[in-house]
Amino acid sequence: MLQQRTRLFGSIAGLCTAGALLAGCGGGESAEHAQHQPAPQAPAQGQSAAGKQTSGTFENFSPAAKAITYKPDQVPVGGQINVSSSNADGKSKVTVEVKGLQPNRAYGAHVHVKPCGPTGEDAGSHYQEKADPVKPSVDPAFANPQNEVWLDFHTDAQGNGTATAEGTWALATRDDAQSVVIHETHTHSEPGKAGSAGGRLACISADF
Repeated sequence: MLQQRTRLFGSIAGLCTAGALLAGCGGGESAEHAQHQPAPQAPAQGQSAAGKQTSGTFENFSPAAKAITYKPDQVPVGGQINVSSSNADGKSKVTVEVKGLQPNRAYGAHVHVKPCGPTGEDAGSHYQEKADPVKPSVDPAFANPQNEVWLDFHTDAQGNGTATAEGTWALATRDDAQSVVIHETHTHSEPGKAGSAGGRLACISADF
């Protein structure tokens, strides 16, 4: 009888050791509990954990150019730009950083609906979350920093500057946010001029 009990105990112990990771012997998790552990959750739809980034060095237009200057006297060849964006929980954040532009001056900047081209006009109009039926859009009800993405900045003594805009724009799910255009002045907000910021000096095609 003792030998039979010993063999039985040894058999049970061997089974427990072999299945310990699955069944949790010796007071650990039960197999049933282990099988019902929640799976890692994926980010909710519309969320972006890492965000997106586009960088370029300003040069005169060429088909291969990432960042284009149309006015080298105001946005010099060799200046640099970085555009980063993130989208989560129905909100978007866009940051522009520039280096080597004219020092101590104001620039306007906006997200535009088309990629850059040989001229500043090729980038099309400003991105608007709710489109103004009247073009060009100069009505403050549509041309404002909540409906558009305004990124005005002021450079320091080295020509460096940065700006960040945050809003409830659907940049990541629409196909009409494709570039950032730098303008010659800060953006106007008064009726009849709202959204305007002077000439288009430079452009970078960007992925939001």
